[in-house]
Amino acid sequence: MADATELLFTYGTLQFAEVQLDTFGRVVAGDSDVLPGYTIDYAEIEDARVVDVSGLSVHPVLRATGNPVDKVMGKVLHITSEELDAADEYEVSLYRRTSVTLASGRTAWVYVG
Repeated sequence: MADATELLFTYGTLQFAEVQLDTFGRVVAGDSDVLPGYTIDYAEIEDARVVDVSGLSVHPVLRATGNPVDKVMGKVLHITSEELDAADEYEVSLYRRTSVTLASGRTAWVYVG
């Protein structure tokens, strides 16, 4: 997509084709990357729409550790600013979007708890 200027690091349900179709209206190809200094925890999701779309009531949540030994594997999605807004709508209030530097050196958005 020519206007896909935003990078979004995904490690959970935003990697699912059905979630991408519902959120972005398309399946987004992603490439593998790693986020150092974080681990994954899990949280119960109470938003019925998000549970229905993802098929899961428990979702992964990133937790910053600051320890470079800790790493989270995921995918980087190339999306538009409008799709980033749609991702903000999909993520429940448990998550907040922040900018991170990935192991590849790229800067991307990610949702953390």
